[in-house]
Amino acid sequence: MTRPPAPPYVKGHGLLAGRTAVITAAAGAGIGGATARRFLEEGARVLVSDAHTRRLKETETALAAEFGADAVASQPCDVTDEAQVQALYDTAVRLHGRLDITVNNAGLGGTAELADMTDEQWNRVLDVTLGGTFRCTRAALRHFREAATGSGDSSGSGSGTGTGGVVVNNASVVGWRAQAGQAHYAAAKAGVMALTRCAAVEAAAYGVRVNAVSPSLAMHPHLAKVTTTELLDELTAREAFGRHAEPWEIANVIVFLAGEYSSYMTGETVSVSSQHP
Repeated sequence: MTRPPAPPYVKGHGLLAGRTAVITAAAGAGIGGATARRFLEEGARVLVSDAHTRRLKETETALAAEFGADAVASQPCDVTDEAQVQALYDTAVRLHGRLDITVNNAGLGGTAELADMTDEQWNRVLDVTLGGTFRCTRAALRHFREAATGSGDSSGSGSGTGTGGVVVNNASVVGWRAQAGQAHYAAAKAGVMALTRCAAVEAAAYGVRVNAVSPSLAMHPHLAKVTTTELLDELTAREAFGRHAEPWEIANVIVFLAGEYSSYMTGETVSVSSQHP
């Protein structure tokens, strides 16, 4: 059976015009980089972040050349370091006077059978993937709460008008399904889903929405370098369309969750795959 190719790239429609966003793990050709580009195409101003300083600067330079220096800035951030996380969100507010959206894309994978997995392997994946999402969500919610209540000076207006904000987390279908060698990553991504639900309930009081995307296989060059061809073929075969997702196809759903078309959605994990259990 012949499978359809990826659809044409979707043009921007100004869905995020005037909004300011922080996007972690945004250097490179993966979901984070695709999200930064889609946000800029939709009219947002973005602060891109990554632990890889050289790639991050290259990403900023390329995006600024295309969309303008006023629309994009960068700041290195290791999401396991609380001081760096706080500085990242403070920078977004300092540059643009406000924070509207945060996309928590940073994560770390790896393959190890549970019986042979070391504490270091377990802790590292959990700290980056779940702990990093926790730290970034916490930092963003503090800014959103202050903006909504007027209890601090970290927002542009400090007026207490309850303008809200949006958090979009990157989960994974592995948070739902079993996969050998992925106990640490699956536990972390299931934790991201639970964190999303709990944060959404708390943040609703000040008009903030918290949702997540759950992709399966979004192909990019770095993934191909760290994963076997056999595993990629197996994962591709599981998909209903018989192909991997393009990173921008995941980014399109993140745009939807970040924008006003999803204004009544919170606490949801949206599968961008046919792999929902």
